Order: sequence, then structure tokens, then C-alpha cells
Amino acid sequence: MNIRVGSGFDVHAFTDGNYITLGGVRIPHTRAFKAHSDGDVLLHAICDALLGALALGDIGKHFPDDASEYKDIDSRILLRNVYYLIRSKGFELQNLDTVIMAELPRLAPYIDDMRACIAEDLNAAVDIVSVKATTTEGLGFIGKKEGIAASATVLLLKP
Repeated sequence: MNIRVGSGFDVHAFTDGNYITLGGVRIPHTRAFKAHSDGDVLLHAICDALLGALALGDIGKHFPDDASEYKDIDSRILLRNVYYLIRSKGFELQNLDTVIMAELPRLAPYIDDMRACIAEDLNAAVDIVSVKATTTEGLGFIGKKEGIAASATVLLLKP
């Protein structure tokens, strides 16, 4: 067996808007993400964790933010493409653990929907996909409600 672990992190600042997308779920909010794609920090962190586990670079290497074909792209498409690459190398997801760091909006009502979207995109059982949310207790740019960050850790197995 070949076991690999990867970690990923992403952050996006806010701009004018009325919703954000996290974990593939559109969430009403008083702001939007400032980003080249849809700005889904959770899916971007997962992509980086998957790519990192196999030393395949990062999301920017595979989907550059200066490439017009990725402008406003749904990050679920990016995640599916990354996981296809992982599967083409013979690896399968065994576990995914994530954390979203945000003061607002409150994310608890959306966690199960995020887990379902991510599991669908990774062709995985929901019970191996963990999504958690926390605040930074008012500290830093997250605490000042200037943006949101996410981190992800994956365990991959090549039987």
C-alpha cells in the first residue's frame, strides 16, 4: 500500500456582493469573494491538499488566475478535475478533514450540504468528509470580517 497525506490552505478577501460560495453551496451574505474564480476557499484548500499529497503543485499551477478560461469558474469543476488527476495516478480518497475560518455568515446550517457536494464531487461517502467551521474570536482579518480562510487535510491510498 502507498499512503499519502496532503494539506491545503486558501483565503479570499471580501468585495461587494450578496452571496458567497463555500463547499459548492451558495450562501446568502452581505459580501462576496474577491476572486478570479467563484472564490470557494474551501474547495480551493481541498484541491491544494489533494495535489500536495502527490507533490503535483498547487491549484494555481493547474488553473492559473490569469487564464481567461477559469474566470468565474465554478470551483466544483476544478475539484472534479483535480480528483480525476489523483485517480489517474491510482490513488483514492480515504479521509478529508477541513476547517473554515469565518466570523460571518454563520455556517452551521450549510455544513451538511457542503459535505454532500464535496462527497459527490469526490465520488466518496459523506462519512469520510468532515467540514467544520470556527471563528477567530474577532482577531485578524477574519475577525474584522475582511475575508474567509479554509484549510484541508487529505489521506490518500493507492491499493
